[in-house]
Amino acid sequence: MNYLRLKKRKEISAVLKNGKRARGETLTVVYLPAERTAMAVCVGKKYGKSVARNRIKRLLREAFRLRAEGILPCRVLLIPKVAEEYSVAAFGRDLGRIFRREKLEDRAR
Repeated sequence: MNYLRLKKRKEISAVLKNGKRARGETLTVVYLPAERTAMAVCVGKKYGKSVARNRIKRLLREAFRLRAEGILPCRVLLIPKVAEEYSVAAFGRDLGRIFRREKLEDRAR
Protein backbone atom coordinates (compact mmCIF):
# COMPACT_ATOMS: atom_id res chain seq x y z
CA MET A 1 0.00 0.00 0.00
CA ASN A 2 1.25 3.44 -0.84
CA TYR A 3 0.82 6.07 1.78
CA LEU A 4 1.86 9.67 2.13
CA ARG A 5 4.29 10.93 4.70
CA LEU A 6 3.41 13.77 7.05
CA LYS A 7 6.46 16.02 6.86
CA LYS A 8 5.35 19.53 7.67
CA ARG A 9 5.22 20.74 11.25
CA LYS A 10 1.78 22.22 10.66
CA GLU A 11 0.35 18.83 9.56
CA ILE A 12 1.87 16.99 12.53
CA SER A 13 0.66 19.67 14.96
CA ALA A 14 -2.87 19.40 13.56
CA VAL A 15 -2.90 15.64 14.15
CA LEU A 16 -1.52 16.05 17.69
CA LYS A 17 -4.03 18.78 18.53
CA ASN A 18 -7.20 17.32 16.99
CA GLY A 19 -6.50 13.58 16.77
CA LYS A 20 -7.55 10.70 18.99
CA ARG A 21 -4.94 8.79 20.98
CA ALA A 22 -4.69 5.06 21.32
CA ARG A 23 -2.05 3.49 23.55
CA GLY A 24 -0.46 0.09 23.27
CA GLU A 25 2.38 -1.72 25.02
CA THR A 26 5.15 -0.38 22.77
CA LEU A 27 3.73 2.77 21.21
CA THR A 28 1.10 5.47 21.14
CA VAL A 29 -0.89 6.11 17.97
CA VAL A 30 -2.48 9.49 17.31
CA TYR A 31 -4.90 9.41 14.37
CA LEU A 32 -7.25 11.71 12.53
CA PRO A 33 -9.64 10.65 9.71
CA ALA A 34 -8.57 11.94 6.28
CA GLU A 35 -9.07 11.30 2.57
CA ARG A 36 -5.76 9.45 2.12
CA THR A 37 -3.55 7.56 4.51
CA ALA A 38 -0.56 9.55 5.72
CA MET A 39 1.95 8.65 8.43
CA ALA A 40 4.67 10.26 10.51
CA VAL A 41 6.99 8.97 13.22
CA CYS A 42 8.00 11.08 16.23
CA VAL A 43 11.18 9.96 17.96
CA GLY A 44 12.86 12.52 20.24
CA LYS A 45 16.32 12.67 21.75
CA LYS A 46 15.30 10.77 24.87
CA TYR A 47 15.41 7.58 22.78
CA GLY A 48 19.17 7.75 22.33
CA LYS A 49 21.66 8.98 19.80
CA SER A 50 20.83 9.42 16.11
CA VAL A 51 21.69 5.82 15.17
CA ALA A 52 19.22 4.44 17.71
CA ARG A 53 16.51 6.95 16.76
CA ASN A 54 16.86 6.20 13.06
CA ARG A 55 16.62 2.46 13.74
CA ILE A 56 13.40 2.97 15.70
CA LYS A 57 11.99 5.03 12.82
CA ARG A 58 12.88 2.33 10.28
CA LEU A 59 11.26 -0.37 12.43
CA LEU A 60 8.07 1.68 12.90
CA ARG A 61 7.79 2.49 9.19
CA GLU A 62 8.19 -1.19 8.28
CA ALA A 63 5.63 -2.32 10.87
CA PHE A 64 3.18 0.30 9.58
CA ARG A 65 3.82 -0.71 5.96
CA LEU A 66 3.02 -4.33 6.78
CA ARG A 67 -0.20 -3.43 8.66
CA ALA A 68 -1.41 -0.43 6.61
CA GLU A 69 -3.02 -2.47 3.82
CA GLY A 70 -6.33 -2.88 5.62
CA ILE A 71 -6.78 0.38 7.51
CA LEU A 72 -9.21 3.15 6.74
CA PRO A 73 -7.77 6.42 5.35
CA CYS A 74 -6.46 8.54 8.18
CA ARG A 75 -3.47 10.58 9.25
CA VAL A 76 -1.41 8.56 11.70
CA LEU A 77 1.33 9.67 14.06
CA LEU A 78 3.40 6.91 15.69
CA ILE A 79 5.15 7.66 18.99
CA PRO A 80 7.15 4.76 20.50
CA LYS A 81 7.56 4.20 24.22
CA VAL A 82 11.06 4.11 25.68
CA ALA A 83 12.25 0.51 26.02
CA GLU A 84 15.38 -1.62 26.11
CA GLU A 85 14.66 -3.45 22.85
CA TYR A 86 12.59 -2.58 19.80
CA SER A 87 11.40 -4.95 17.07
CA VAL A 88 9.18 -4.92 14.01
CA ALA A 89 7.19 -7.85 15.42
CA ALA A 90 6.37 -6.03 18.66
CA PHE A 91 5.41 -2.83 16.85
CA GLY A 92 3.35 -4.82 14.32
CA ARG A 93 1.43 -6.69 17.02
CA ASP A 94 0.68 -3.44 18.80
CA LEU A 95 -0.43 -1.69 15.60
CA GLY A 96 -2.74 -4.60 14.77
CA ARG A 97 -4.32 -4.52 18.22
CA ILE A 98 -4.76 -0.75 18.14
CA PHE A 99 -6.23 -0.73 14.62
CA ARG A 100 -8.74 -3.46 15.58
CA ARG A 101 -9.62 -1.85 18.91
CA GLU A 102 -10.09 1.63 17.41
CA LYS A 103 -12.02 0.18 14.44
CA LEU A 104 -9.56 1.62 11.92
CA GLU A 105 -9.41 -1.61 9.95
CA ASP A 106 -11.50 -1.73 6.80
CA ARG A 107 -13.77 -4.78 7.12
CA ALA A 108 -14.76 -4.70 3.42
CA ARG A 109 -11.27 -5.58 2.15
